[in-house]
Amino acid sequence: MNDAIKPGPETPSQAGLPELSVVVPTFNERDNVTVLYRRLEATLTGIGWEVIFVDDNSPDGTWEVVRGLARKDSRVRCIRRIGRRGLSGACIEGILASSGPYAAVIDADLQHDETQLPKMVALLRSGKAELVVGSRYIEGGSADSFNKQRAGASQLATEVARRVLKVEVADPMSGFFMIRRDRFEQLAPQLSTQGFKILLDLIVTGQGKLRAVEIPYTFGSRQHGESKLDSMVALDFLGLVLAKLTHDVVSLRFLLFAMVGGTGLVVHLATLFIALEIFKEPFAEAQAAGALVAMTSNFVLNNFLTYRDQRLKGFAILRGLLLFYLVCGVGLLANVGVAFAVFDQEPIWWLAGLAGALMGVVWNYAMSGLFVWRRR
Repeated sequence: MNDAIKPGPETPSQAGLPELSVVVPTFNERDNVTVLYRRLEATLTGIGWEVIFVDDNSPDGTWEVVRGLARKDSRVRCIRRIGRRGLSGACIEGILASSGPYAAVIDADLQHDETQLPKMVALLRSGKAELVVGSRYIEGGSADSFNKQRAGASQLATEVARRVLKVEVADPMSGFFMIRRDRFEQLAPQLSTQGFKILLDLIVTGQGKLRAVEIPYTFGSRQHGESKLDSMVALDFLGLVLAKLTHDVVSLRFLLFAMVGGTGLVVHLATLFIALEIFKEPFAEAQAAGALVAMTSNFVLNNFLTYRDQRLKGFAILRGLLLFYLVCGVGLLANVGVAFAVFDQEPIWWLAGLAGALMGVVWNYAMSGLFVWRRR
């Protein structure tokens, strides 16, 4: 009986489904989305397509503009994300929500060349590639619109990726690519939802088994709005590289959390010194002040950096800070307990201290994600 109602295999043309799903992550791009939609409409003549705008609840109402387009054209879809931020996560959600066998990622800032999309589709159709990358760094491509600082950062990141992660693609930092959706779904569970470099993550996660072809394109100038790339992108990139070097045993978010913890140690010692040497406080009070200031510093940095896609705002900041104090207080007890246990077995002070510190950071990370920055 189940066989009687089981749907058979469908091709896009048979089912009326799109062949190509174009995924566009957006944040404050209301002036660009209609222009991009019109360009896609003009470029993709003869190809069944849909466009999925994944908007991180833009304050400028980008999602409202997209909804207006969707009411006029059923090929336009909008995913409005509440309480989540990040380009990689948006791309993952958009591709997994797509209908076509091929999925492209393109920015809403009009800097990518949408006229290359039919060529990318043809390469996937032919079976010559499973992944097609729009490249700025092969013959015929250009990134001349970059300013000197951004060009240098992009080239440095590309070189690090190629040397450290053994990536052979000339432009693994590109944000413009197309992939077979079935291959993407195989890799998706191992991808990081943080950061900006979804393509690099895909290539490294594919472990050389993803057939890739690069085509040249000219990176254009932003027409409206502001770039989303800031100094945090460098930390995201570094964290992604380290995570991939450990074969994802250590997550990008954990690495950022641990890095913040390292700054907290510096803050603690600095506060302890000031309290002892300048304010002449007793050691117990100075140590308590150091711990309190360090925990506060760690909370602020984690809220700003590690969990910026789930950033607490308003009254939630105070509630989160109190919970963070509680989590870290218990973490301190776990730290000391493990350190004593290790020291009893092997009386090497640095080994015991390291074991305790590792236990503390693991506990704080796990409990912070569960109670302080939990997804709602």
